Amino acid sequence: MALRVQNNVTALNTQRNLSHTDRLLSRTLERLSSGFRVNRAADDAANLAVSQGLRADLASYKVASRNTSEANSLLQVAEGAMDQIGNMLTRLKELATQAASANTSGANRIKLNSEATQLANEVSRIANVTNYAGTNVIDGTFTGASTVVAADLTTINAIDNVYDFDVSEAAGGSYTIAYAAGTDEMTLTKDGVSQTLTVTAGATVDFTEFDISFKTTEAAVVDTVGAAFTAMSDVDVTAANGAIFQVGAGNSSNNQIRFSITDVDSDALGTTALAGGIGSIDISTAAGAQTAMDVVDEAIDDVALARGQIGAVQNRLTYAAANLATTIENVTAADSVIRDADMAAEMTEFTKHQILLQAGTAMLAQANAAPQVVLSLLS
Repeated sequence: MALRVQNNVTALNTQRNLSHTDRLLSRTLERLSSGFRVNRAADDAANLAVSQGLRADLASYKVASRNTSEANSLLQVAEGAMDQIGNMLTRLKELATQAASANTSGANRIKLNSEATQLANEVSRIANVTNYAGTNVIDGTFTGASTVVAADLTTINAIDNVYDFDVSEAAGGSYTIAYAAGTDEMTLTKDGVSQTLTVTAGATVDFTEFDISFKTTEAAVVDTVGAAFTAMSDVDVTAANGAIFQVGAGNSSNNQIRFSITDVDSDALGTTALAGGIGSIDISTAAGAQTAMDVVDEAIDDVALARGQIGAVQNRLTYAAANLATTIENVTAADSVIRDADMAAEMTEFTKHQILLQAGTAMLAQANAAPQVVLSLLS
């Protein structure tokens, strides 16, 4: 047996094993205290990346779930208002029926017509004030926003010093553009209707006739801007086909639900039977009352159809919400498998490493004491 004092290899070996055990014990303690198996990229780089993606999607799914709930609340507000409008239409039918009968005198028809006018006005008022979070929902404006087709939008975005090209309220179709360099005038034309405006730097160019506008910066060269728009020849606009509600984690139509809410203003109900709808009925005469009966019947059908459409969308949202709840549960489970610590397994590892640490510490003391045998040779 070689006895050396310069290098205690046994002690170094024991110290190395003890250090390794200490690192494993520290990692186990970290997992037990945090509850996560993966606390940093070094723990499991590949699965950490997968987990981060799952967590991002999970956050989107939770917001999407709230979106479906809020969309349903919006529809409930709209449907509640339509219910009251339906009640008023029933009363209008009563008034028209009474006014259409010969047993009602002219003076009484005038009184009945006065009430009918007030009811029609109230239908309009309700349609125009019913809103959700500041957005009107049953006056015909809840249809979403129009958009510029992708190719044209890319070209417009590439024009220097032009921004906020807005067509959100524009009608769908093709708009031709012409520019006169000598006068700095730009002309927008659609279906034979034109509007001409002067383009200036650092200003808003607002074609109110078409609900189209854009802005220029102070650095804009007007002729350059005009030439760029003229080179496009026309701008194609896709009409709104419903307000968008995001019910998924991706930016695609499959992750969105679109719907519009029918206009139930008094001048939009019963328009096939009478131009101007119930807002134009006049039951001060028997003939007018008879016409009003047809108008009100159609208006009742219009409201019933609108409420039916709302109910259909509500049912769809209910299924979407249920699917999101299931998705949230399953994605959470998937992330848990990757990221969460198995506390029972980690506790077993902790106990093992704790025993090894204690044993290693004791053996290090023994290894450090071993060279003292050399002293017996020197005495």
